Amino acid sequence: MKAIVSLKAVVEEMDVPSDECHAHLNKRSGEFVTIGDEEISILERGDDLEDYPAWQQDVIQKTQEVLGSDEYLPLPSKFDIHEYAIMERFCHSIESERLSHTLLNQIRGSGAFHRFEDAIHRHGIADEWYRFRQAALEEIAIEWLKAHDIPYT
Repeated sequence: MKAIVSLKAVVEEMDVPSDECHAHLNKRSGEFVTIGDEEISILERGDDLEDYPAWQQDVIQKTQEVLGSDEYLPLPSKFDIHEYAIMERFCHSIESERLSHTLLNQIRGSGAFHRFEDAIHRHGIADEWYRFRQAALEEIAIEWLKAHDIPYT
């Protein structure tokens, strides 16, 4: 039997921006587990667990459990989320054509995320952005949950 998971909890787990950590959901229990690249590398190298402190041994063993089981599903990653596309959709959603174009110009090229953040605060639309982004993450989470036939509240 699959657990019923909280949509809010899924979104919170997805919203942890990290290249080194990967959130997984246990389909049966509804438990979220985050595993790290360091522990994955330790397992891939076949290192002796006794070479690591007890706390890390526990983390390595949990990582092995996650990777070795079909019960755990990786949550959408930053590559699945496409933060840039969400920003672009937000820019297009702005009613003021002038402000929309200003924001679109801010997200071009290197440093786009920082310039966008500055611009939404400068124009007083940060709260609007955060609501838009939250709704986009919820939509991604719902699609993911439905694709894996996981009930949610």
